Amino acid sequence: MKMIISNSSPIPIYEQIAGQVREQVASGALREGDALPSVRALAAELRISALTVKKAYDALEAEGTVATVHGKGSFISGAAKNAAAEEARRAVEETMLRAVEQGRRAGMTDEQLTDLLKLLLEE
Repeated sequence: MKMIISNSSPIPIYEQIAGQVREQVASGALREGDALPSVRALAAELRISALTVKKAYDALEAEGTVATVHGKGSFISGAAKNAAAEEARRAVEETMLRAVEQGRRAGMTDEQLTDLLKLLLEE
């Protein structure tokens, strides 16, 4: 599993790891049943603390993206794709809401905004 972290990012490393796992699930690079690297293996690969990787895996497990089987490892759960799709939908909704607000500040009517969206969808 390819993963890149940035020590200079304001985003905590465990969140960077969890975010990249989510992105790989959403893109189909990781699928239901796929095994994640062990905590120790990923920590060694990224040259970070195993506790940081464990924190990321725990967060992913809490949200249902990952299921951990003691003695076997951590695996992408069946609910992961749905969770990733819902997160992507929320992100698109937030982006569209900001665009609508910006259009309204510019004096556009709802009809003009709808026409613009239809035009963009045709492209």
